[in-house]
Parts: sequence; C-alpha cells; structure tokens
Amino acid sequence: MTRATLPGSQFPSGNLWKILPLAMLVCATFVLPAFAQEKDKLWRTLSVSGRGVETIPTTLAQVSLGVEIQGKTAQEVQQEAARRSSAVVAFLKSKNVEKLQTTGIRLNPVYSYTNNVQQITGYAANNTVSFRIPTEQAGTLLDDAVKAGATQINGISFVANDEAIAAAQKQALKEATQDARQQADAVFSALGFKSKEILSIQVNNASAPPPPMFLRAEAAKSADASTPVIGGEQQVEASVTLQISY
Repeated sequence: MTRATLPGSQFPSGNLWKILPLAMLVCATFVLPAFAQEKDKLWRTLSVSGRGVETIPTTLAQVSLGVEIQGKTAQEVQQEAARRSSAVVAFLKSKNVEKLQTTGIRLNPVYSYTNNVQQITGYAANNTVSFRIPTEQAGTLLDDAVKAGATQINGISFVANDEAIAAAQKQALKEATQDARQQADAVFSALGFKSKEILSIQVNNASAPPPPMFLRAEAAKSADASTPVIGGEQQVEASVTLQISY
C-alpha cells in the first residue's frame, strides 16, 4: 500500500511524526530567550520613594467662635442663642471674613443631682461658626465679636492662602521627584548598574496638613486692649514613588 505525500513536500507523510518534534524544538529555541528577556525586564526593577517639604508663612487665621446661653426653658435659651448668633454673623459678614460657615448647633438639658436623684434644672444652647481672616486683623476682630455677642472662642489656627499652598505643592512635588531620582542613582552607582527607564510614577500625596487649633477659652465680657494674635509657618509635603528598570 502506497502512502500519500503532502503536496509540495519532499517528505513522505510517514516521516511527518519525525519532523514535528524537530520543528517544535526550533520554535521553542526562539521563543524561550524572548520570554526570559521579558521576565528579566519585569523582575529587574527598583522602587524608590522621595519626599519634598516646603515651608511657607501663614497669612490667615482660621477662627472658631460661638455663643452659649443657659436658661430655664429650652425655648428661652434657643431664642436668645439665635438672636445673639445672628448678631455675631451679621458683624462677621460686615467685616468680609472668608469661608464663614456654621459648624455646630446644640441644645442640651442641664442636670443637677440631689441625693443621687437626677433632675433637669435648665437648658444650654450653643451655636458655633468658623471663618478666616487676615492674621493681622484677628485680634481686633475677636474683641469686636465678643462685643457683638460671642461668648466663646473655641480655637484659632494659622494657614497660608490657597495660591501659596498650590505653589508650594508643585515645588514639593519637584523636590520629591528629584529626591527619588537621586536615591535611585546612588543605589545603581553602588551596585554597578545603569538605570534604563522609569516604568511607573506614583504621586502618594501633595498636601498641607491641617494646622492644630489653639486658644480654647471663654471670651471676656470686655477688653481694654486688642487680643494679640501671631501667626507662624505651615509645611506642605509631597511624596513620589518611582519604579525604574535596570
């Protein structure tokens, strides 16, 4: 019986099973080195994080103040707190303060204990607002806010304006990127490697941490001198992570 041969082929079909393994081996010879190179490229990377910090002067005071009223009935204290709060808000608006907003409205019973028996003796209402004002104006404004009806200064912190923070964030990012690259160059130099390309860039953060609040106190009924308010500096931080092949 004569076996058929493949058209255009010089090899009989009976020997095809002998040829296929050889062809697969040749194919594997070309594929495996390429796969190894890709694997080597993926594994030979260095990840390094850089940090940048910019310090800028603060020019704004972030203030929280409020009105607290106590009385016999809930309606009485709520109405009086609303009246005084409205007067304080109207005063602050007349001074063109920035980012004025209500931050709290509370009405709570006041208890007394007699012979281990709890009794409601009255109510306390508390309304609070926050706002920003140029630091050099904060002392006088606080004193005038007390005259307008505020009874509490809950806290004050100092921040830079938005434009200064945005510029500082960009500069901190540049510093963080340069720091990461310098660290990578130092590592490659010590090990005798050469960097090839940056495979990924991750910006972890570029933020200005919220400043701490200071000055928790009851406001005085009257003041003969302006309350001294002195600002400071604010830090803007950024972190960048680079993945570099070598």
